[in-house]
Amino acid sequence: MRHIVDVLGDPQQAYPVIHLTGTNGKGSTARMISTLLIAHALSVGTYTSPHLEHITERIAWNLQPIDVEEFGRVLGELAALESLMLEEMGSSEARPSHFELLTAAAFSYFAQVAVVTNVGKDHTDATGDWRRRIAEEKAGIITPGGDLVLGETDPVLRPVFEAEGPAQTWVRESDFGIETDEVALGGHLVDVRTPLGRYEEVFLPVHGAHQGDNAACAIAAVEMLFGRQLNVDLVREAFASLRLPGRFEVLHRAPLLVLDSAHNPDGARTTARTLAEEFDIQGRRRWVLGMLGGRDVDEMVEGFGIRPGDQVVACNPDWPRAMPAKDVARAAQEHGADVEVVPAPAEALSFAWRTPAAAGEGDVVMVAGSHYTVGDARTQCRRLDLLPPDGAPD
Repeated sequence: MRHIVDVLGDPQQAYPVIHLTGTNGKGSTARMISTLLIAHALSVGTYTSPHLEHITERIAWNLQPIDVEEFGRVLGELAALESLMLEEMGSSEARPSHFELLTAAAFSYFAQVAVVTNVGKDHTDATGDWRRRIAEEKAGIITPGGDLVLGETDPVLRPVFEAEGPAQTWVRESDFGIETDEVALGGHLVDVRTPLGRYEEVFLPVHGAHQGDNAACAIAAVEMLFGRQLNVDLVREAFASLRLPGRFEVLHRAPLLVLDSAHNPDGARTTARTLAEEFDIQGRRRWVLGMLGGRDVDEMVEGFGIRPGDQVVACNPDWPRAMPAKDVARAAQEHGADVEVVPAPAEALSFAWRTPAAAGEGDVVMVAGSHYTVGDARTQCRRLDLLPPDGAPD
């Protein structure tokens, strides 16, 4: 990777960067930060992974995915440089990976501000001191002498991040955070406190109390980047237009249709909590679940709160590491749910939405378990006219 950026002329040093890591909340916080920066009249490149519906989503300019032709041109240039690089290094073993090439295509930034959202159980066997091991991995993004906005509040883990040598650290709940959070129609109304200011009555048009914490991290990160308090009206304006595709995204009401890319136990529990606290479900709960391998499917199903009376349509995400749908079905059945196996996520969504009987007005159809499950279902929602062209909910 270092050789690639050297051949490209170190583009990652051309602009300041806000670099995010963490177990959950990275995508939401990245979009919040980008929205705030755009509101301050900056041009903003955002590089994220994975994508939902199309790979071009990973490289966005002012939150618009890179044009397909432009994407092809950039990768074409990298392909030419790849041949040159292999000749210089004299080894085919140095061939860049798919992810490295994508990163190089987006890499015009240099990390000056790092944001760590939180530390949770993901990509781990959960044995021993797993939280510290994950924290040490996540802390690797911190540039010595850079600045750190730390959303993880566990005091035991703080030394892990401080050991990387940030110039200054702001910690959520100690230095910044949410002062008040009221559930409002279609979202949350929050007051945010930061080291440099206070932002009252900011409406977040998204669901889940955790999004308030993400918003606080986003505001703190932009404050730290600018070195000053932000204009309160600009912050309100920016968040009022916020959209978070695939993050407890409500696409239809009566019946309720939600797409949520929760893909680990912490995310599953957050999904269940948001559904219980912010919606009054009078009818049946219908779940479309597809997960990747390596997850504890029983813990995931338990986290979602699947229970007798629920219907679960198990599917296989379109990804090489997909968990077999039968494994998801088995876990859901053991929790008392009625189970169907419909392998393709798009068809699984249609099954839950329309068959064997159309979802009633009081029902909820929840799609979750993986970004790839949600992405395929989201594309199907367009075909079913459940997702308007601009991606905003009905």
